[in-house]
Amino acid sequence: MAKTSHDHLSRREREIMDIIYERGKATVAEVMERLKDAPSYSAVRALMRILEEKGVLKHEQQGQRYVFIPTVPREKAKRSALKRMLNVFFDNSTESAVAALLEMSHTKLTDDEWDRLAALIEDAKRKG
Repeated sequence: MAKTSHDHLSRREREIMDIIYERGKATVAEVMERLKDAPSYSAVRALMRILEEKGVLKHEQQGQRYVFIPTVPREKAKRSALKRMLNVFFDNSTESAVAALLEMSHTKLTDDEWDRLAALIEDAKRKG
């Protein structure tokens, strides 16, 4: 039975998945256009077949082409990636992760964004 978590993907496989999530779906040629230092067409096609075997991609045939689609919804994948990042880089500390984001010099929030964050924090406090 194939896994559907992204925890077991190689760096190159994650790059491919990032491209497909960004586009919603993609052919091998479309993925190749976006990959940095892309290997050959057949190598990318093989990687995408491996991703199918791992259960994170599926394909639809459109004419002569295969169009690849993620099997895990973007929101679920996003949450999984955030959990992994929180665990690996912030010792599972939400506070440390949020503080790091807010301390980044290029983080410029509007008043509306600050208000939304404050509301989310208040809501989380009530629930927690």
